[in-house]
Amino acid sequence: MIYYKLLLFIPLLIPPIVHSSMYQLMDNFSSKIGNNWSFSTETLVLFIILSFIPMMVLMMTCFTRIIIVFNLLRNALGTPYSPPNQIILGLSLFLTFFIMSPVFDTIYQKSYVPYYEKKINLEEALQVGLKPIRSFMLKQIKKPDLELFTHLSNINTFQTEEDIPLQILLPSFVISELKTAFQIGFIIYIPFLIIDLIVASVLMALGMMMIPPATVSLPFKLMLFVLVDGWNLLINALVQSVHV
Repeated sequence: MIYYKLLLFIPLLIPPIVHSSMYQLMDNFSSKIGNNWSFSTETLVLFIILSFIPMMVLMMTCFTRIIIVFNLLRNALGTPYSPPNQIILGLSLFLTFFIMSPVFDTIYQKSYVPYYEKKINLEEALQVGLKPIRSFMLKQIKKPDLELFTHLSNINTFQTEEDIPLQILLPSFVISELKTAFQIGFIIYIPFLIIDLIVASVLMALGMMMIPPATVSLPFKLMLFVLVDGWNLLINALVQSVHV
């Protein structure tokens, strides 16, 4: 079952729906300017457009929240290079997939499968596939952030949540994710900051001012994090903080 879901995650990043839409876009460009484009030029433009897809997928999921929290954890521990960036990135991606799997499964079943079976066209598939993502983002967005971008766009109000355009929904979601990540990071920092203060006070009382407090406090931070089972607590808090 795990391998099946991992395989489902791959077409969600670059689904055939996107491939079809990109080729249709290229055909439209070619029809407007004639057949002056070479195959290599069209391929280059296609890959440039496709390069933005992973960024859009990551910005519309809880990946932003997770990777920021992990980086704040490294800084709080005093180990800015451990775990390395590759481990942090990989763990963030797989944890994002784990949390977002219900949303991805819904998109696969209601959008990709009907489109693949020729039951709906491209436009309908995109509209159906966007609904679970919109619903997910709306559950995470804080009201002040949504009101901010609504005000900046000179729009008074919306009749329903479905009327909120993506140009308002996306930045509101990203700002809300950043706020949530910083709130979690603040809670993470407090116990480690207390350890730093205690170690610095003890070293100053002993007259050992030439010894960096961060060097002495690091083993105590690691011991505290291991004793309280920090990874389980942190990941559980991250998963519980996301409303799916």
